[in-house]
Amino acid sequence: MDALSDVLHTIRLEGAIFLNTECHEPWCVEVAKGSDLARLLRPGAQNLVICHMVLEGRCWVQLPGGEAVALHAGDVAAIPHGDSHLIGSGLNHAPVNIDHVVKIKGPHLSPIRYGGDGDRTVLMCGWFAYEQDVPNPLVATLPRLFRSSIGKRPSGPWIEQSLRYAVGEAATGQPGSDAVATKVAESLFVETLRGYIDSLPPRHLGWLAGLRDPQVGKCLDLMHGHPAKSWSVESLAAGVHVSRSVLAQRFNELVGMPPIQYLKQWRLAIAARLLRSERISLIRVTEAVGYESEGSFSRAFKKEFGVAPGLWRRGKGLSNTVKN
Repeated sequence: MDALSDVLHTIRLEGAIFLNTECHEPWCVEVAKGSDLARLLRPGAQNLVICHMVLEGRCWVQLPGGEAVALHAGDVAAIPHGDSHLIGSGLNHAPVNIDHVVKIKGPHLSPIRYGGDGDRTVLMCGWFAYEQDVPNPLVATLPRLFRSSIGKRPSGPWIEQSLRYAVGEAATGQPGSDAVATKVAESLFVETLRGYIDSLPPRHLGWLAGLRDPQVGKCLDLMHGHPAKSWSVESLAAGVHVSRSVLAQRFNELVGMPPIQYLKQWRLAIAARLLRSERISLIRVTEAVGYESEGSFSRAFKKEFGVAPGLWRRGKGLSNTVKN
């Protein structure tokens, strides 16, 4: 499994399309925080990633205190940390709360018309629940708001057609239409991430930059593909076909830590998820993440999360800060 897929799998990304809107100028909507929407759309989830894809027309999106970002047909605005935000034809218009547009109690795939009598913008909005307690390098490195031009990517026509198909499925009430919408929404988020990664400047640093780098990206794939393997810098370098010194320097430069330190943190993140979500024994968790004994694993886990594995399993420790 490649590193990006593994990270997405680990945070248990679950998404759906929740709004299909045709807006006419002038219009401006205030979207609540992801944590507030989670209570309505995904009870039990702590927060939601929010995405807006413009299928037709144009609009603006803005976080509190941030700059307004222009969106055109084929663009997606992603709010990965669930910040409240404005979206509209003009952000100087008096915003209305999204509850005045639609009563959000679940996915709304039937078209909703909103606004005045001016130019039309067609929006598809998606939400994505994910586990926040477990440290995750992807979530940590994403900005509060980013734009991805999906329409210019090879997948753009397919994504748009799939969204329209999901909406059509919902309109006819076909069995399984909710499942179709969920898979399409997840694909939208993954393609949005890919577009953002490809748009990063050459000198960008961080986990995503490492993912894009041929040598560091391959190293990440090796560790994520076989996290329990007894990796060393030498064996990783051999797998990447570079020298030990070249890999160590390049990895540390882009990701911000040595490869083995990253591997240790990722193993413990996997363990944290297993302890919370899987009813498996401590020895099996220990083996799954490459530790030789329960004692060494427990010491490393407590050092990383501040509580013993057993207490973490019972919900006694929460990690809201993701290390990168």
